[in-house]
Amino acid sequence: MLPVSLTIALFLAGPAHDAAASAAPAPIKADAAAVHAAIDKPGAAAVLVNVWATWCAPCREEFPDLLHVAREFQGKGLRTVLVSADFEDDKDGARKFLSEHGVDFETYIKTGKDEEFVNGLSADWSGALPATFVYDGRGRLVQFWEGKTSYPILKKRVQEALARKETP
Repeated sequence: MLPVSLTIALFLAGPAHDAAASAAPAPIKADAAAVHAAIDKPGAAAVLVNVWATWCAPCREEFPDLLHVAREFQGKGLRTVLVSADFEDDKDGARKFLSEHGVDFETYIKTGKDEEFVNGLSADWSGALPATFVYDGRGRLVQFWEGKTSYPILKKRVQEALARKETP
């Protein structure tokens, strides 16, 4: 009976997945100017930027809701820019976390001095994580908050930015 059970279990589990094929792209080193360049790329009706870290419990808790909104509105003009605040030498840890969440798009990892990065994104940002920014289609900041938020609030704020219909 055991061989049949094992065969059935393997059949139900489906084909083996190649770990490398499902690995997230390696995060790209980015200072604040590089993040702004990603925000300003043409074609988005709104841009959702989230700065997070693998060691940040609220970031980890918020991440599934953030990705749910990103995927839900991607086809409606939303671009999502994820920026890891992990140390550059922990790029592999950040990539592993992104892979675990099925992130298959370009992401970034903060480089340079913290204060310069924080001030380069917003003078209103204290540096607390997670930090989320929502830009309209012209690259203007329309929403900013620090700390974990929920799916309904993320969705509402993204919908408001998309409703501005200000794609360049």
